[in-house]
Amino acid sequence: MKKYETMIILNINLEEEARKAALEGLLDVLKTNGAEKIEVNEWGSREFAYEIEKQTRGYYVVLTYETNNMLLNKEFERICGINQNVVRHMTIAL
Repeated sequence: MKKYETMIILNINLEEEARKAALEGLLDVLKTNGAEKIEVNEWGSREFAYEIEKQTRGYYVVLTYETNNMLLNKEFERICGINQNVVRHMTIAL
């Protein structure tokens, strides 16, 4: 299995419950598409190096997971891209 890491920056203006729900929704995409050994590392609120979408802060989350499903990464990137709560995201192979 290949190991991947995804950093997600969530909108800082989300309430804690909404942020948890948004993160759970993203984790469900990974779980239902066969990702294993999912680790969630919440870095919390951090300042951006530059303004993104008129925001200067974001809530950072790093997800580490393993999968053999190559289409999972494309689908996960697509869902992150259309999710209004996700400011930025990036996936790399480890």
